[in-house]
Amino acid sequence: MAENHYENPPLTISKIGIIGAGVSGIAAAKQLYHHNPVVFEASDSIGGVWRTCAYNSTKLQSAPKDYEFSDFPWPNRDDPSFPTHVEIVDYLESYAKHFDVLKFVKFNSKVMELRFVGQQGTTELGGNGGAFGSPLPGHPVWQIAVQTNGSQNLQWYAFEFVVVCIGKYGDIPKIPSFPHNKGPEMFQGEVLHSIDYCKLDKDAASQLLKGKKVAVIGYKKSAIDLAVECAEANQGPEGQPCTMVVRTLHWTVPHYSVWGLPFFLFYSTRASQFLHEKPNQSFLRTMLCYLLSPLRRGVSKFIESYLLWKLPLRKYGLKPDHPFEEDYASCQMAIMPENFFTEADKGNIVFKRSSNWWFWKEGIEFDDNTKMKADVVILATGYDGKKKLKTILPDPFRSLIEYHPSGIMPLYRGTIHPLIPNIAFVGYIESAANLHTSELRSMWLARYVDEKFKLPSAENMLEQIYKEMEVSRRITRFYKRHCISTFSINHGDDICEEMGWNSWRKRSWFAEAFSPYGSQDYRLKN
Repeated sequence: MAENHYENPPLTISKIGIIGAGVSGIAAAKQLYHHNPVVFEASDSIGGVWRTCAYNSTKLQSAPKDYEFSDFPWPNRDDPSFPTHVEIVDYLESYAKHFDVLKFVKFNSKVMELRFVGQQGTTELGGNGGAFGSPLPGHPVWQIAVQTNGSQNLQWYAFEFVVVCIGKYGDIPKIPSFPHNKGPEMFQGEVLHSIDYCKLDKDAASQLLKGKKVAVIGYKKSAIDLAVECAEANQGPEGQPCTMVVRTLHWTVPHYSVWGLPFFLFYSTRASQFLHEKPNQSFLRTMLCYLLSPLRRGVSKFIESYLLWKLPLRKYGLKPDHPFEEDYASCQMAIMPENFFTEADKGNIVFKRSSNWWFWKEGIEFDDNTKMKADVVILATGYDGKKKLKTILPDPFRSLIEYHPSGIMPLYRGTIHPLIPNIAFVGYIESAANLHTSELRSMWLARYVDEKFKLPSAENMLEQIYKEMEVSRRITRFYKRHCISTFSINHGDDICEEMGWNSWRKRSWFAEAFSPYGSQDYRLKN
């Protein structure tokens, strides 16, 4: 954390500060437009991870119409193909220009430190009922230290309310720990994290991979895409196979169709989500969920049967032991690139299952006493989003990021931490459609800031959050993620009701029950 060199630093005072100009930051800036927010962006452009953490082959995992703002549809929204990361950045820039939010953004402005200057008592449970009072109290609550264009001097700003939109991905890599003398320092080859690979242009990436024995650690979306790029760079007789080191298997899907039926029928309609448990459900709803549980498990088995028929998961030992439903409920379902198993069939991608591994001089050693030689090891092991927050938040708030034993940051409506006043976090809750999730919560946040409604007490907010976490814990072993995919429509209902909107957004009962919910359903504000 940066040290402040001034007891009373010179301040630029504004009402609202937003940290980050990715998807969530731009959505928040648009909804808070009337407050003239100041948006700090560490890089020289908007787009967040789509700009800074994308491979050359990175694409969206859905069609355009499933990843768009409610009031700014894609020009080709009915195109079933998945947009590239370049097209997504272009879309975000068009959105920002159309709604004139770029004027709020200070580029090359990295936030180094937040300082709380409000009343400390507002963080205590029971104090003032846990309610924070006015979100815009008329005086600064937070000071922010900003480093501009790499300067050693910090510029200080003061805000009544701060919105943090730096996200959970990018910036700080999650590096595995290794036994003594078995870490990367023992390896004679090259070790890098996927965040380092993202910074390479196409030629540099190809040069790194071509003709090299490459090991990719991981089996989530970034690892899968990286393995495909590695295989494509190693075509021909000089090529070397890419080895994916897989610790935990997850279900992957080839497209959004299951035995000829659209995928949304199973999880993205109000009728389908009625099969799943939700927080605060009535006793009758609980009994219905119990009685319908065989149907819910049957849906999961139905999808699994298609995936095992369509993809050679058994052939390569990639069939997970857990139900598909658990991956969907924890937002870990990934779309498999079309040519992934084609490259595996050609021998360009091979797989190694291992719970533990470490480095030796010439490569990697596994817990079954086998070794593999490698020239390059790429860690697709994710990012430490909580550490990123802890580097800028002061005490005592830093310790509250992981308030719950699950390690999940407790956020009411996926936005407000009940124990941290006058600050919001947008982009930290996951669903099957993260852009829509961020936009809807930005709408809710803007109305809260405008005092269209009041927050419950801290106790009541924490109770609601824990109920959501308990639902996740009961339905998936991967519950240490704040994912609402199986009750996202109900979550949206609660948000709409707090904003004074009609929670049922469709034009007919049939559509309400059987058509998918998306961002366009929240365009009309009534």
